[in-house]
Amino acid sequence: MAARKPDENPTTTEGAPPAAAVRTQEYAAGTGWDVGQVAPDDAFRALDAAGSGEVTGPVVHTHPGGYARQIVVKGGLITAGVKRELDAAESDEG
Repeated sequence: MAARKPDENPTTTEGAPPAAAVRTQEYAAGTGWDVGQVAPDDAFRALDAAGSGEVTGPVVHTHPGGYARQIVVKGGLITAGVKRELDAAESDEG
C-alpha cells in the first residue's frame, strides 16, 4: 500500500490554511446594582462613631460624614463582594 501525501488526504489539516478567527462580541455590562454591572452612583455606609468599625445605618450615595466605608464608586464594577455588602445592608434595615 502506497503512503499518501498530506494534501491527498482530505481528513488531514496539514497544509490547510488556518481557520478564520472569530472575534467575540463585546457588550457593555449595563448600569445597575447586580454583579457584573457598573455602579450608577457611589455607595457608602456609616461606621460606628465609637470607633469599633461596625457598620451602621443604610447605604447612602453621598458621604454621611464622620466615619464611613465606601462600598463602591460610581462607574465601578459590582463584584460579588460589593453585592454581598449591599445585600447585608439591606437586610440590616428591614
